[in-house]
Amino acid sequence: MIEPKPWIRWLYTLTLALIGGLLFKVIHLPIPWLLGPMIVIFISSKLFPSLPPLWPNAARNAGMIIVGYSIGLSLTIATLQQIGGQLPSMIGLTALLILFAVFTAYIITKISGISFPTVLLGSIPGGLTQMVILAEEVKGIDITVVTFLQVSRLMMIIIGVPLLIFSPIFGVDMDSVTEALAHSTASWSGLFPNIFLFAIACTGMAILGKKVRFPTAFILLPMITTAVIQLAGIHAPALPSAILDAAQLLIGSAIGLMLQPERLTNKLQMIALALGSGAVLLLFACMLAFILLKWHHVSPATAMLSMSPGGMDQMSIIAHEVNADIATVSCYQLFRTLFIFLAVPPLLKLIFRRIAR
Repeated sequence: MIEPKPWIRWLYTLTLALIGGLLFKVIHLPIPWLLGPMIVIFISSKLFPSLPPLWPNAARNAGMIIVGYSIGLSLTIATLQQIGGQLPSMIGLTALLILFAVFTAYIITKISGISFPTVLLGSIPGGLTQMVILAEEVKGIDITVVTFLQVSRLMMIIIGVPLLIFSPIFGVDMDSVTEALAHSTASWSGLFPNIFLFAIACTGMAILGKKVRFPTAFILLPMITTAVIQLAGIHAPALPSAILDAAQLLIGSAIGLMLQPERLTNKLQMIALALGSGAVLLLFACMLAFILLKWHHVSPATAMLSMSPGGMDQMSIIAHEVNADIATVSCYQLFRTLFIFLAVPPLLKLIFRRIAR
């Protein structure tokens, strides 16, 4: 069978993404332009293998640059001073979350018989890219298992956290959020001319960071660049909701293609373990969110999104949708991301050397 040309597969994937986003929008599900494309593309890729979806990395990177810029808008002097007072809680709660992930990995190893290093790399929260790269560098690691555990947990969190946020537990009303976002939507005319400066600076720094292997360069560097330029006194315009929706679609479509359970040798066992460990980790994150809520008196939605063991870009998108404190959420997620990317790999390599001995 002749495989369709790449541009046909890209157009097909874009159509699926638009259908998913519109469907989730019509039935009033949370973050429809992230969840809709992700779920519809994932299901279609399994139901119709003869026409496999294809999504360019450049599209996902563009979405991450937009999200990084939108996060950078919230990093003002006042918010950074506020976050500085929460550094002890950032360190303590991040350490607890990672230690719990290590404990979960140990339990999965005992149940499944899969090597501890493989399960550990698949269980570290919020470090999909770095853990897969590290798995390629360490001998004896099953990269398929690592990727499956990381992606399946990420998808669970992206789906589960919004449902929790909009549940009676957190008391966030969908209608009130929609109305608030409608009133806060930025105008297209307000983008110009400053948006050209930020677009060039954010994109250039992201590409440069990727070349020097800066961790999650396409979201961190646009965020930092936007904050620095804004602190220098240049106005950074807010983005219209249509641009943020497009960024969600670009990211959600890429995530929908990442989960590939057909590559696993023991599918049912791994799926069950992945779902179980993801649910337990999410429950533990809820406990940490309760601690943060009592510690700093932030809103329940802000606490939950700050502690959710998912990607910074996804949690920041959800924070925008529910009017949570984006600065607090992004700073907690950023701290954990930097800790995982900079401190965890050397520690894991040390552990793996001890195990090998």
